[in-house]
Amino acid sequence: MTTMKDMDGSASGVAALSIVESLLLALGDLKLMDESEVLGVISDAAEAHRVVSDSPSDRKLHRDVVIILDRIIAGGNSVRRR
Repeated sequence: MTTMKDMDGSASGVAALSIVESLLLALGDLKLMDESEVLGVISDAAEAHRVVSDSPSDRKLHRDVVIILDRIIAGGNSVRRR
């Protein structure tokens, strides 16, 4: 079995993002969450990364996360827009 230590961090992040996006789409398809709720989850995640104050390298990581989440919101990756 591959351990997290053996894996590239960016590959792990992309895999996690893909799983979460699939789950959000499934929740929407099952009518357990509507589009505004799905987008709210993503917005909440982005907001959590906007308000951190760590070391400069950590701040860059959090800024990059916010950029990705904002692009997901703008592009609708995690919702099926009707």
